[in-house]
Amino acid sequence: MHPLRQHARILTASLVGTAVEFYDFYIYATAAALVFGPLFFPSSDPATGVMLSFMSFGIAFFARPVGAIAFGHFGDRIGRKSTLVASLLLMGGSTLLIAFLPTYAMVGWVAPALLAVENAPPGWTARFGAAPQLGAPVGFLAANGLFLLLGLWLTDAEFNAWGWRLPFLFSAVLVIIGLWVRLKIGETPAFQEALAKAPPHNMPLWELRRHLGPLLVGSAGVIACFAIFYLATAYALAQGTTTFGYPRETFLAVQLGANTFLALGIVLAAIHADRTSPGRTLLLGALATVALGIAFGPGLSSGMLPVIFVTLASALLVMGFVYGPLGSWLPTLFPVGVRYSGISVAFNAGGIVGGALTPLAAQWLSGHGMGAQAGLLLSVAGVITLLGVMAARPKA
Repeated sequence: MHPLRQHARILTASLVGTAVEFYDFYIYATAAALVFGPLFFPSSDPATGVMLSFMSFGIAFFARPVGAIAFGHFGDRIGRKSTLVASLLLMGGSTLLIAFLPTYAMVGWVAPALLAVENAPPGWTARFGAAPQLGAPVGFLAANGLFLLLGLWLTDAEFNAWGWRLPFLFSAVLVIIGLWVRLKIGETPAFQEALAKAPPHNMPLWELRRHLGPLLVGSAGVIACFAIFYLATAYALAQGTTTFGYPRETFLAVQLGANTFLALGIVLAAIHADRTSPGRTLLLGALATVALGIAFGPGLSSGMLPVIFVTLASALLVMGFVYGPLGSWLPTLFPVGVRYSGISVAFNAGGIVGGALTPLAAQWLSGHGMGAQAGLLLSVAGVITLLGVMAARPKA
């Protein structure tokens, strides 16, 4: 039987989990770029409101390592499946509650990859590891598409008053689908085999002190993907709708078109990684990120929609090569007994730099008239990821 058919349920569960994660994060990022500034951070300077809005988004990346430590501990102690189900419930519930937040005027704010990789047949590790990564363009499509439809159906007053809350409510539907899929799968063979050989570590996080090198290189390895994604999506959306004055629906449509190149990049990267190695593919993507950073700022700052589209499409295509291989590269850095904890901490630590600080720094540069130089942040992120991959010493 073909590997894709044999493991269809596992691949679906992995993809759905990441789709929900990116949907949840990106509806917040989209709302932060479009409406959260004036709704929750009123200011005489719109740029300041957007920056404060991005800061609230960035706080989530500092909270993620706390969750990574907690869920990493239980993932290595009791297994992947139960922990993934619990994390999905918590993530979906938190997103749902955002729909009920009172505004300022009222009151005055990785794990799925293991499931796929540890079930992958020989020769398919990178492609199975990329299945969760494909959830990113799916989640992005759902988030942006829903905001686009709401923008077309509602007036600006209706959208700002209550329309922006609907995508957060819709998250509950995705969580139910994700739970239905994940509850029907079993534990990974790699975890079962490790459990049969030895009991799990009492404190997987404490055991990670023996793996500080892999933690550092793993964190460095993920920075480029976070930086590209949030500069090409949330930051670009804020620039397009404020600095350049494009209608919300027009710019969302441009980003939806560019999103297809992210899916293409992930697929191409996964095929390349299985033919060569995940590390080599990630190295190629890091080099491309360095080059991308030179062109990104001037391309986005041109203000011309066709040039902006090409810039964003190129950025998301490159992101596919620094994101697609992560699902198969990160697990090679850690032994099975601490793999969940190691990947969780490394991935989310890198997310602080790439996902929280980079778009905030870019917005600051733009606010000080240096928007054309914001892309150089991508070059820096590419160099860091490049160094991380070169320093890695895979254990599996």
